[in-house]
Amino acid sequence: MKYEWRKREKEVYLPKKQPEVIEIPEYKFLTIDGEGNPNSEFFSEYIGVLYALSYAIKMTPKKGKAPKGYFDYTVYPLEGIWDLNEEAKKKYDGHINKDDLVFKLMIRQPDFVDQPFFTEMLALTKEKKPHDLLDEVKFEKITDGKCVQMMHLGSYDNEPESFKLMEAFAEKENLLRMSKSHREIYLSDFRKVSPEKLKTVLRFKVTPK
Repeated sequence: MKYEWRKREKEVYLPKKQPEVIEIPEYKFLTIDGEGNPNSEFFSEYIGVLYALSYAIKMTPKKGKAPKGYFDYTVYPLEGIWDLNEEAKKKYDGHINKDDLVFKLMIRQPDFVDQPFFTEMLALTKEKKPHDLLDEVKFEKITDGKCVQMMHLGSYDNEPESFKLMEAFAEKENLLRMSKSHREIYLSDFRKVSPEKLKTVLRFKVTPK
């Protein structure tokens, strides 16, 4: 039976429309770092190489290369950790210029994926679908730990409204937001869904005061 994260991991990927506390364990990811405005043409190239490699891993049984422990699954959604570059942080006044953004885009991988298998799949993808950005993709294990999260409905430009709710909730729970860096999990394809219907999980790390 196919492993479907939407059904099996609802608490991680389908949170409520109100803030809540969650503990996020270590997960494995394919990641790529970049900077600049996500509305620029280059941004889709970063997304493309992550999906190309993720689907190469998923389809390994058809190539006779399935690793030990392989199971069928639905590819995980695109995620991103967002922050400001150092110069923008120094001048931060509450407003964000998207040209000043830095990001780490990623797609989570099943537990059977390890560094050697990633290296093998990376080489295969470079051969079948060559792209300069494939050299920038990494295999990483990331632990977020204690976080506040919620489901944001609507345009990405309206996210500050949700972050205000999340920060107020954290304050009420006696929790401190650790930095302005935050994670977004994209449950909608912004190329196909109108802005008002977008669904995005917002999450930031917290620590007890």
